[in-house]
Amino acid sequence: GERMVKGDGGVIINLSSTAAFLPMAHTIPYGGAKAAIGVMTVALAKAFAPKVRVNCIAPGPFLTDVSTVWRENEAAKNALGLKRFGEPEEIVGTALYLASDASSYTTGQVIRVDGGSW
Repeated sequence: GERMVKGDGGVIINLSSTAAFLPMAHTIPYGGAKAAIGVMTVALAKAFAPKVRVNCIAPGPFLTDVSTVWRENEAAKNALGLKRFGEPEEIVGTALYLASDASSYTTGQVIRVDGGSW
């Protein structure tokens, strides 16, 4: 980030998780670490502004290699607003938005892409 500030600027996209917003007893260390990424995102956005925008994507349950344990969990799927888990390609639009000039007035934000996992 500091090199970007000294240069032409740029965009930093951090990755967190909705575990940062939905505390569970079995995910305390993981959720805490992901919450810290959100705090870091806001702090770095302030530190590197105005030349560097810093934002964060917080994915919810996506069907990736780590989802094999819970992908058949119908109760978890039905608890989501969209009643399904996300496909990996569905996170790409958010990353492209944050990386592009379309988000030129967006910094210090954590964007949840979670299918409605309130």
